[in-house]
Amino acid sequence: MSDSTVRGVVHVIEETKTYGQKGFRKRLVVLEQEKGGFTNYIPVEFIKDGCDTVDEMNLGDDVEVSYRLSGRKWQRDSNSDVKYFLSLEAMSYIVLSGYGGVTGDAVEDANSAFSEAADDEDAPF
Repeated sequence: MSDSTVRGVVHVIEETKTYGQKGFRKRLVVLEQEKGGFTNYIPVEFIKDGCDTVDEMNLGDDVEVSYRLSGRKWQRDSNSDVKYFLSLEAMSYIVLSGYGGVTGDAVEDANSAFSEAADDEDAPF
């Protein structure tokens, strides 16, 4: 089975969570997709070392994530109902266009540059 991809805008980036005695790590990223009259939210799980790669991602980034589907069966005991869970496990991602991560310092630098240019009599505007 081959990996698939999903594209969306980064809507949520959670902190990495650690589970169990062996220290299994998982980090959730939610992608937002506009689907005409509604918005679709896709939860994507980064696991183990993949959690660290999310540090390079910012809210608002347009990303494409390569993923594999993972399904699990769970039953509390032989008398309880069986439940099935599906997760989208990220294998890798690329940032197609970055809109997130703009800091106040970057805005301040841009404003300063415009201010200096306005003081220059040879400014092209």
